[in-house]
Amino acid sequence: MSAPRVTAVADGSVAQRFGLRPGDELLAVNGCIPKDVIEYQQLVDEPELSLDVRRDGVVLELEVLKRAGEPLGAQVDSALFDRVQTCDNHCEFCFIYQLPPGLRPSLYLKDDDYRLSFLYGNFTTLTRFTEADLERVVTERLSPLNVSIHATDPDVRAAMLRNRRGATSLRWLRALLDHGIEIHGQVVVCPDVNDGEVLEDTLAGVTDEYPELASVCVVPLGVSRHTSESRLRPHTKAEAIAVVEAVHEWQKINRQMLDRRLVFAADEYYLLAGIEFPDPEAYEGFPMHEDGVGMAATLKMEFAGQTDGATGTRPGFFAWVEGAPAAGYRAPRSDGSTPINMRPRKSAPVGVVTGEYGAKVLAPLLRSLGRDDVRVVPVENRFFGGTTAVAGLLVGEDIAHTLANQPEGHRYLLPDVCLSQGMFLDGTRPGDLPRPVEVVPTDGVALRKALGG
Repeated sequence: MSAPRVTAVADGSVAQRFGLRPGDELLAVNGCIPKDVIEYQQLVDEPELSLDVRRDGVVLELEVLKRAGEPLGAQVDSALFDRVQTCDNHCEFCFIYQLPPGLRPSLYLKDDDYRLSFLYGNFTTLTRFTEADLERVVTERLSPLNVSIHATDPDVRAAMLRNRRGATSLRWLRALLDHGIEIHGQVVVCPDVNDGEVLEDTLAGVTDEYPELASVCVVPLGVSRHTSESRLRPHTKAEAIAVVEAVHEWQKINRQMLDRRLVFAADEYYLLAGIEFPDPEAYEGFPMHEDGVGMAATLKMEFAGQTDGATGTRPGFFAWVEGAPAAGYRAPRSDGSTPINMRPRKSAPVGVVTGEYGAKVLAPLLRSLGRDDVRVVPVENRFFGGTTAVAGLLVGEDIAHTLANQPEGHRYLLPDVCLSQGMFLDGTRPGDLPRPVEVVPTDGVALRKALGG
């Protein structure tokens, strides 16, 4: 257990008024030692607070009076103050195992903590879930949560997780649903493992056993060139088509049985299969947007000006260890600033930097503008290799390699989804690139505005 440390105090806030300072360690709030930022927020909502604070090695007691529910105005340095619930599964498709050596140690931390599911949208397998965890989730209504299902057949699921508890841990999913907790499920499909008949069985099992699920996304596994698993391989086009067709068929069944589609295929599947994306209405409000389901459809709507609001972006695998913890996965990834003396003139030609998948989505949108001064700049992910083609996993090294061959004096727009606190996964920053870039939010509204639309 470590005490939360105050990293920032808002101007004019209650915390500032009663003398809390950045660097203070909060040892206790009203005599309670918070285990995580969830409990911390609940404790500081009280109108009368007694804060035990350690400052420069001296323990102080601050008495705070405020309105009930009024924000304290102090940001703390971590989401969890006790030990993170690490993952004891050994899934062969886990992307953590496919990272190259030498990255920041935090990127190799593999969690299976329901609190991080609630705060950041991480997926949990529930193999380390307990009765105490269930009681807390239900009592405090920690909802929604994201659960990795992968297969409803107990033997298949245990084999995929390489953990015998994988065969039984979905009982917690049933218990959570019984108590009205909103759950979004995920099925990572691995060729020759849980596709084909197993996938059909899983989609049937989801409909039959867990119809209360808010949504279920079906996503392809990502294969890095650093994987050591011999049987991991990318989907063929025929396999991708089969997955999309299976999802569409079960959507029809679920609409008849549940009056909603329930299951959705990730955008990557449509790109792999060469199948047109569904109409926006088919995504039923985009419940799994942050897991890559319907991102192309929302981007198109936003870019065309059919909506003024941005849906948001998928946080990526490493949001919680690299982002601003208390703010969750929607925390700013970069301030987007470029030094004034480095900014190309607004009339300069524009290159929109993105991954290879993003290029397939953006190219027709940019062509629709009828402008010869705007182009897509696709970046091959040589760092991870394999099938890694999403913008969220681009690193500075590969972007630099691509930009070095691009003209000087042009404007280059970089999506913020590939940054966390202004840093790429390989530890480099936008300022290290050979061309100045403008970091923009990863949505169609921001792109349209950046292009002057």
